[in-house]
Amino acid sequence: MDSSPQALSGIRVLDFTQMMLGPLCTQTLADLGADVVKVERPGVGEWMRKMPMLGEFVGRDSAAFHAFNRNKRSIAIDLKNADGKALLLEIVKDFDVVTENFRAGVMDRLGLGYDDFKAIKPDIIYASGSGWGQRSELAKQNWPGQDLLIQAMCGVMYNTGKSGDEPTACGTPIADFAASQAMVSGILAALIARDRHGVGQRVEVDLYSATLNLMAQENFAVLNQGLELERSQTGIATPWNDAPYGPHPTSDGYIAIAMCPLDKLAGLLGDPEIAKLHGFNDRDAIKRRIDARTATMTSKDLLDHLKQSDVWCAPVRDSRTAMDELVAMESELLIELDHPQAGPLKAIACPITLSQTPASKTNPAPLVGQHTATVLDDLIGEERRSALQKQGVIG
Repeated sequence: MDSSPQALSGIRVLDFTQMMLGPLCTQTLADLGADVVKVERPGVGEWMRKMPMLGEFVGRDSAAFHAFNRNKRSIAIDLKNADGKALLLEIVKDFDVVTENFRAGVMDRLGLGYDDFKAIKPDIIYASGSGWGQRSELAKQNWPGQDLLIQAMCGVMYNTGKSGDEPTACGTPIADFAASQAMVSGILAALIARDRHGVGQRVEVDLYSATLNLMAQENFAVLNQGLELERSQTGIATPWNDAPYGPHPTSDGYIAIAMCPLDKLAGLLGDPEIAKLHGFNDRDAIKRRIDARTATMTSKDLLDHLKQSDVWCAPVRDSRTAMDELVAMESELLIELDHPQAGPLKAIACPITLSQTPASKTNPAPLVGQHTATVLDDLIGEERRSALQKQGVIG
């Protein structure tokens, strides 16, 4: 077994997060060695557990829950019970970080906001994720903070797909992902600030600002060039790129080509007319001519031909093909987990590689309250934990 220390060993996180934004953030911290203690509702747990993917569950929980909650310990505490709230405020002294991603104001109303924890532990780092921010104008309008709605409001849907198509959402929740990684960065920065400057602080991220930042180049152009972004007629991948930049049909599928000089591509595809077109205004005409040539070749033959000339290209594949390849290769991008209900599972590994303090923990997502006794016995003692359990304060 690898005995290398982990980067965040010794850091403890009290985790109230749910869905994707917060759980993916805290899973990243857990992958890097933090002791993440997930607080869930007794008997029920986080509601994402029961959100099926493709209508099915993996070991009684959603695949999404498994994907974002490995390497954590779960304790079950009733947040609405006064004794449960008091218990959480008591044990926070043993934690470095508190995380939550409820709607703005919810934790304050529960008596578990930043000021409540700060009064107990002045150097606590309290990280909040929300849809629109804690005090923004959009937050005051009470819009639901959910990934698809953020994509709609930020412009993502109108930047994706072809001109004339309905607004098209990205095929994965990019707003949640962007905010989750911003939250990781904020927490790590706050930990450094605490260690160097002796201060705790509140860290705030939100889906809206994180997604606007994800679209920084598009938004900079709109703000400074007086432009309106318009999708191409032929499905070029972004509204601001020249062709080639997107998928092209072959006789047996699709390939993607990115940013190849037109004179070079014209020669490789045997169509000198391609080289006579140029610039942003010709992008749809360029795409159509490239399509006409690529459609006459198989994907393999075309990719071999283009790669020999150092053209940026790749096959367009579905998720099943990509995952089957990783399994066949026994890739390090996959990790093995052994879940008590679902059995052996595979998951995508932490994307961060550290040479001296690697991410190496591979514990599956916990059952609801699986570690309540283990965690609380260490913090408050077995006798008191048992009494609280009998009172229904904890699960």
